[in-house]
Amino acid sequence: MRFRPEQHLRRQSDFRVVREHGRRLVCGAFTLWCRPRDAADPVEPVSGSIRTEVGLAPGPDTRRVGVVASAAAVGNAVQRNRAKRRLRAIFRSHQELVPPGFDLILSARSALNRTAYAELERRFVDACQQLSRTR
Repeated sequence: MRFRPEQHLRRQSDFRVVREHGRRLVCGAFTLWCRPRDAADPVEPVSGSIRTEVGLAPGPDTRRVGVVASAAAVGNAVQRNRAKRRLRAIFRSHQELVPPGFDLILSARSALNRTAYAELERRFVDACQQLSRTR
């Protein structure tokens, strides 16, 4: 399944809202922050922004994700990019398990690149099932 542009968390304010008001699930090699998006959440259009003109504002049932890999947690640029690629691929292949209207942040931890891909997928699926039960 494709990872469309409207599914990306891009603005710092979006990341901040998810971290401050969301729920944290520690999945071993990564941390998943999640927050359901409310209808009352404003989509902050920037005047003259391509975001609103092209239609990149998220719909009510769009699942959005932001991926974070810090140098302190993961390592050099090659390791950080690999970690982010792996997390994006997991989200892309299992995004239908994320409840509609949720914003996620996947934050890589030091063990991510040393963990088998199948294990990372299993942990993501378990976290998504936990989200669905608590919704």
